[in-house]
Amino acid sequence: MGRSASGSPAAAVVHALAERGETLAVVESLTGGLLASALVEVAGASLVFRGGLVVYATDLKRTLAGVPERLLADRGPVDPDVAVAMARGARVRCAADWTLATTGVAGPQPQGGKPVGRVYVALAGPAGVHQVRRLDLGGGRDAVRRSSVTAALRLLTTQLHATRP
Repeated sequence: MGRSASGSPAAAVVHALAERGETLAVVESLTGGLLASALVEVAGASLVFRGGLVVYATDLKRTLAGVPERLLADRGPVDPDVAVAMARGARVRCAADWTLATTGVAGPQPQGGKPVGRVYVALAGPAGVHQVRRLDLGGGRDAVRRSSVTAALRLLTTQLHATRP
């Protein structure tokens, strides 16, 4: 982030999706809307961005994003399978081709045995495509949140380049 929207990771995602005629939604926990904000800063985002969910509270991951209650009970909210379930659930709920999810610990304190900076970003897409990436980020709360946004956008950019139509 920090660059103009036209040269940002968000712009790369918006432009790639526009070329493909595909849509995107987001489901965010630790980023609390920063990912959606990064996308809507890009001119033309309305062509591809459907919207998103901010599921900061664990119970909303279940009720809004569709994460199975048992998975949350067994693993807690900061988990790779939870990140994928968030992405899959929000993809259906937002009727999007692709969905990005963020969950993790921004700090200042560890949460549920997970250290500050432990983040999972995930994507879900057509034909059951899904990926998740674990991040162990340094820096303060703001740095963790911003780096999570960039990592999520780059994850999708890489996937879109790998699955060119």
